Formats: sequence, structure tokens, C-alpha cells
Amino acid sequence: MILDYEPGDKVTNPKSKDWGIGQVQSIINGKITVNFENVGKKVINSEEIKLERVNK
Repeated sequence: MILDYEPGDKVTNPKSKDWGIGQVQSIINGKITVNFENVGKKVINSEEIKLERVNK
């Protein structure tokens, strides 16, 4: 799977909008670590959740 994110990108989780905007920290084997403004750091499984990029 090719992911359209790289560290530093701003994203949101469409299933949990209340998490706020997050910044991608790392991507390893389909796991995306994101630091969200309202809930802190989360590890997202890219096969289960499709993050949405926020336009800069």
C-alpha cells in the first residue's frame, strides 16, 4: 500500500473529528504515528482508518 502522507503533514481522523488536527510523526509498516492537538499521540493502522490531509 502506498500512503499519501509524510512526516510533518497535517491530517484529521474522519472517524474522530474531535481529536482535532494532527501532525504525522512517522510511518512504519502501515502504522502512522500522529500527534493530535486534543488527544496527543496516536498510532493509526492505515488499513483500518483513512486519514484526511489538511490543506496547509
